[in-house]
Amino acid sequence: MPLWKVYHPVGAFTAEDKKALAKRVTEVYAQVPIPKFYVVFIYEEIPKGSCFVGGEPNDKFIRFRIDQIARTLPGQVLREWWIRTLDQVIAPYVKDKGYDWEISVDETPVDLWSLQGELAPPFESVAEKRWVKENKASSYTQAEKLPVNLVFAPGIADRS
Repeated sequence: MPLWKVYHPVGAFTAEDKKALAKRVTEVYAQVPIPKFYVVFIYEEIPKGSCFVGGEPNDKFIRFRIDQIARTLPGQVLREWWIRTLDQVIAPYVKDKGYDWEISVDETPVDLWSLQGELAPPFESVAEKRWVKENKASSYTQAEKLPVNLVFAPGIADRS
């Protein structure tokens, strides 16, 4: 799950902005693909005079704190690409409105996470593909943990 906590000045986002930003970010994650219901947004308003950057008040600062659990980003090149992609996605809501902003991503092990009492199925598994399609968590069998495109090497599939 990516959990987005957005700390922002009071009035920085309208209700429509909040919905549109959450939807736009969700679509980016859906391209991975991961189930859309994995993406959670929490907006937290920061009262005027309650944000300081470098020891100075800054009432035009927005902080995006993202906990990613469903996927991790292997390697520097993909990590840089991901942060730049997120910067582009949020730009109309922050940069284009004159706000300063910061993004950070924390990655948590997927095996320390559950949804409605179910552990997340493996990446590209039959169960995960079903979760994407149904857009909800549900129980799954051991067989559904296998990859959708499971290919056996020669000599393994034809054991007699």
